[in-house]
Amino acid sequence: YLFLYFQVLKAVPWKGQQQMYKLDIGWPKIPEYFTGQTFCVAVDSLHGLVFVGQRGENVPKVLVFSEEGYFLYSWNNTVEMPHGIFVLNTATDSSVWITDVGTGKYGHTVKQYSPSGKLMQILGTPGNAGSSLIPLQFDQPAEIFVEESGDVYVVDGDGGMNNRLLKLSNDYKEIWLTGTNGTGIGQFKIPHSVTLDPFGRVWVADRDNKRIQVFDKVTGEWLGSWSNCFSEDGPYSVRFTANYEYLIVAQMNMNRLAILAAPPVGSIGDCVMVNTVQLADETKPHLVDVDMKSGAVYVAEIGAQQVQKYIPL
Repeated sequence: YLFLYFQVLKAVPWKGQQQMYKLDIGWPKIPEYFTGQTFCVAVDSLHGLVFVGQRGENVPKVLVFSEEGYFLYSWNNTVEMPHGIFVLNTATDSSVWITDVGTGKYGHTVKQYSPSGKLMQILGTPGNAGSSLIPLQFDQPAEIFVEESGDVYVVDGDGGMNNRLLKLSNDYKEIWLTGTNGTGIGQFKIPHSVTLDPFGRVWVADRDNKRIQVFDKVTGEWLGSWSNCFSEDGPYSVRFTANYEYLIVAQMNMNRLAILAAPPVGSIGDCVMVNTVQLADETKPHLVDVDMKSGAVYVAEIGAQQVQKYIPL
């Protein structure tokens, strides 16, 4: 009997814990605007906009919604196969950054757009995969994070020849670079998502190594890794909640979001899973973003081919 009791307990690890998020079933108002595979989502919390990157033949690659869920507009300019998307807000303007893993003339690049879709900057060599730093080349760049200072962090890539994390200055020159293909400290097998915390740390979802690795943003020095939360499925996304208390991690093959305790300044310690959000079967959450004003979590789902919004309780 005792054995049975423990088996039951094991199956419900969050028994007695309150759910931290609930699905906003009214977002978006008209889901029919999702016409392709929705790979990524980014929030412009300054202007209340949500940008969605989708793939498919003859579909607009970027859809823009309001935080309330109204479809506003779409654009398609020079985007082939969006993988990751990021919105940078500065005091004066906003820009949308997209990693493009296409194999055509626009692919293997990271591109900066105005919110209306005007191409402003191309990083990488369009149409040419590579590992070079001068000129800069990527191979299936997975995601980007841009600081207000203009410093850029790119995880490259999503299964191509590179397994690296690059930091570039605001004029897009290399500051540091770390990572090769492998399972050792500071090596990667598909570095899939990247974000920063307020304590000068860079967090990378090292997807196929089933761990998160952490680096010093100034030096690129390795600070630690978390693997004990990911024995069943690797991390697909890394995003902090608005108060930086938790890290939201999509686990695509388990169709869930893991909510991890974010460490304060100092040692990152071990991974502690505080809660989970279970999604429906075959939803396949790929990448997420957090509205740093409202705390809402947006989930880009490549199985369900939609973006869903979860609001904190």
